[in-house]
Amino acid sequence: MAIDKWTREQTIVALNLYCKIPFNRVSSKHPDIIRIAKIIGRSPNSVKMKIGNFGSFDPELKKRGIVGLGNTSKLDEVVWNEFNSDWNNLAYESELLISKFTHQPIEKVSNIEIENIPLGKEREAIIKQRVNQSFFRATILSSYNLKCCITGLSITDFLVASHIVPWAKDEKNRLNPRNGLCLNSIHDKAFDKGFITITPEFKIKVSTFLNDFKKENAVADLFLKYENQSIILPDKFTPSRDFLKYHHENVFKK
Repeated sequence: MAIDKWTREQTIVALNLYCKIPFNRVSSKHPDIIRIAKIIGRSPNSVKMKIGNFGSFDPELKKRGIVGLGNTSKLDEVVWNEFNSDWNNLAYESELLISKFTHQPIEKVSNIEIENIPLGKEREAIIKQRVNQSFFRATILSSYNLKCCITGLSITDFLVASHIVPWAKDEKNRLNPRNGLCLNSIHDKAFDKGFITITPEFKIKVSTFLNDFKKENAVADLFLKYENQSIILPDKFTPSRDFLKYHHENVFKK
C-alpha cells in the first residue's frame, strides 16, 4: 500500500518540533510527538524519523560526531534551508500551521498571554513578536537540554534564552537559534551587560570590571570561578562563532 508523501506543511511542523524537543528525548512515545503526529495525520514513529532526518543537516553536529538519520528527502533539505535563511518568518509560519492543524488560536498553541493588547495591526504585530519570542525560548532551552550552559542549573523558571548579538542590533538573526545561549537569569543579565562573555572557542571570560568585588564570596562563586572554563555545548544549533566574536568585541567590558 502506497504511503502518502510528506507535504511541505507537515514537514515544517515536524521541523518546529525538532527545534523544541531535546535531541536525547526524541522518541515515538514522547507526548509532543504523539500529539503532533495525530494532528498532521502521520504515525508517531514517522514523525520521530522525520525529526531524526533534520539532525543530518546540522554541520556542527557532524563535527562533534552527532548525526541524524540518513534517509532524508529533498523536501527535508529545502525546508531546513528555508528556516536557516529566514528564521523570523518561518518560525511564525510553523506556529501558524500548528494553529490551523489544531483549529486553535495561535496564542493558545504558543502559550502566550494576549490580555490588554489593542485590536488592529498593532495587536497582530505584538502577537507575532510574542509567538516568535516563545518559539526562540523553547528552541534554545531544548537545544541545551533545559540546562544553563555555564552552571548546569536545570530549574526552568530560572532559565533565559539569551541573545548573543543583542535583539536590537541584528533583526535578521533575532530568532536564529545559533544566536542564543541558555543561561540562568543572573548570568543572562551579566552577559547582556557585558560583565561576562563567551569566546569563539566557547570559553567563559569574566570582565576585569568585577575585580573590585573579587573579595565577595558571591562574586567569586557566581563569576570568577568560571573564568576560562568551557560552556556546556548544546546538542543542536551550536552558537555561531561569528556571533560570539561580535559579543566579545562589542558588548564585553574589557
